[in-house]
Amino acid sequence: MGVGRAHEGRRVIVLVSDLDIRVLSEEGELLRHLTLDPRRDYQPLGAGP
Repeated sequence: MGVGRAHEGRRVIVLVSDLDIRVLSEEGELLRHLTLDPRRDYQPLGAGP
């Protein structure tokens, strides 16, 4: 699951609740939010926060 090249090498916190996923920076900034689609092998980036 990508969050973009701008965040390469950054440590993140991943919060998962069923199919709802949020990726936060260590400072608490939301980097990505998505609802996982289990029918796909990949998850499209879509629009950022």
